[in-house]
Amino acid sequence: MKIFLKTEDEIELMRQANRLVGLTLAELAKHIQPGVSTKQLDRIADEFIRDHGAVPTFLNFPNPYGAPFPASICTSVNDVVVHGIPDEKTVLKEGDIISVDCGTLLNGYNGDSAYTFTVGEVTPEVAQLLQRTKEALYTGIDNAKAGRHVGDIGSAVQDYCESAGYGVVRELTGHGIGRKMHEDPQVPNYGRRGNGPLLKAGMCIAIEPMITMGDRQVVLDEDRWTIRTRDGKPAAHFEHTIAVRKGEAEILSSFEYIENDKK
Repeated sequence: MKIFLKTEDEIELMRQANRLVGLTLAELAKHIQPGVSTKQLDRIADEFIRDHGAVPTFLNFPNPYGAPFPASICTSVNDVVVHGIPDEKTVLKEGDIISVDCGTLLNGYNGDSAYTFTVGEVTPEVAQLLQRTKEALYTGIDNAKAGRHVGDIGSAVQDYCESAGYGVVRELTGHGIGRKMHEDPQVPNYGRRGNGPLLKAGMCIAIEPMITMGDRQVVLDEDRWTIRTRDGKPAAHFEHTIAVRKGEAEILSSFEYIENDKK
């Protein structure tokens, strides 16, 4: 395992890349409504990212099977947990939820963030799942301090979600991030306090709870990308890129652009 600590100059470049991710997600939020296809969202994101001088990191990113991802964002609707591939036939409808995961490469450094949006009105149970998952993300971030361990983050997320009766996906994790989108260490959403790599100031990691309304078990579609819940129940996904500090972690990505536009 090789963990790269970032300088302040590098963290500033990552801050800029992650700001663009936040702006891209906010631009997509304007278009997330019934009747819109996930492919339309992909085209909007691709154009927006390139217009701002960056490259969409996800496009052609290979998975362990050697299959390149064929789009610029991941669009995961309802029971799809992550890595949903945008297409013309997946059209959003009232009551859906859609997780959009977005990555940018700007000036040699990566940004990565995800947000689960509602399409019109959703049931109270689904709204609660989204709220709890987002709260779990910030609970994990609160535990990402120099001197603690990666297991402290996962333990916090797991305890918060399982206490509410939700499933915590274990097959997928957060990750280190920097010049490469995926660096060491892996950052699971479960674990034990005091276990795992030591967190040090200058580490940059993406924390991303993937939480299910029912069973935590997931299945992989034939496209070898799309991961959905085995029981068909909804899942939520929120992600921030952070820089570990001696005190509170610094969140480099942002949901503010999305949530300010909602007001």
